[in-house]
Amino acid sequence: MSYELVCLGNPLLDIQVDVDSSYLAKYGLKENDAILAEPQHMPIFDEILGYKDVKLVAGGAAQNTARGAQYVLPAKSVLYFGSVGKDVYADKLVDANQSVGLSTAYMVHEDIATGKCAALINGVNRSLVTDLAAANHFKPSHLEKPENWAIVEAAKVFYIGGFHLTVSPEAIELLGKHSAQENKTFIMNFSAPFIPQFFKAALDQCAPYADYIVCNESEAAAYAESHELGTTDLEEIAKKVAALPKANTKKPRVVIFTQGTDATLAVSYDAATKEFSTSKFAVHALDSAKIVDTNGAGDAFAAGFTAGLVKGKDLATSIDMGHWLAKLSIQEVGPSYPFPKQAYSA
Repeated sequence: MSYELVCLGNPLLDIQVDVDSSYLAKYGLKENDAILAEPQHMPIFDEILGYKDVKLVAGGAAQNTARGAQYVLPAKSVLYFGSVGKDVYADKLVDANQSVGLSTAYMVHEDIATGKCAALINGVNRSLVTDLAAANHFKPSHLEKPENWAIVEAAKVFYIGGFHLTVSPEAIELLGKHSAQENKTFIMNFSAPFIPQFFKAALDQCAPYADYIVCNESEAAAYAESHELGTTDLEEIAKKVAALPKANTKKPRVVIFTQGTDATLAVSYDAATKEFSTSKFAVHALDSAKIVDTNGAGDAFAAGFTAGLVKGKDLATSIDMGHWLAKLSIQEVGPSYPFPKQAYSA
């Protein structure tokens, strides 16, 4: 089976509940943040499983994006790699993905549980607390299996969730080197502010392979601070990221910063001419009364954008497809999309 898009990330079962600000305060959590669970956070998972309104959703940022891209693309276009346990939670992930046509090639661990993410929703804000568990044990050797490497060789586009930088930068680099050598398209998402803050070395190791870097304004600010760029201006940060060393010099690097309801910023850098190109793209307007859940909005943008690139669309159209899919997603519960499927039109 040939898949045009291959995604790599940390598959998680999302446990989603509504909470108030006092619950976040109890565990020292911030709104609109994403963290890895520390020992003091572990009681959260058992607590919220007992909530009456709890929702279980196939999650993990890159898996959300893979599912969204498959929503836009023709059947059997997307395959997702990640690591899970041999348990009922992994079965739920497989079933949820199959129901929307997403193919998976999980690395399965006999003695480690499937990872989970507490998605704590407070109004239009969300706080994510993740226990990676089996997701933390992905190995490059899984990609190197003949049946899996054949999938890699047949793919045209690769999408990497930044959270995987905490797991296996070696696996990311393996895909990145292949993509650069074969002049394919490699997309990397920073995914959360703590990635450039606390996994700087892994990010810097993998960044040279990225043809497209996607993140939001908070993640961009965290990158600027951790790399001591000496500026808080988003366009200047984007230019510095765009001009970083690049493995595949046949194509320019494009850096895309989303800013919630503000215009999305795109900066490209051509190493041959040493010239920058800057553009801004307005998001799709939506009445606030129609917003159901913003959890996964960034993943949905990345999904639409990536699907546009897979389809061979230009930058402006691909970004618009990202805005369109994000608009659909935030009108649904959880990082999901409406059915029957809606088709993008410019």
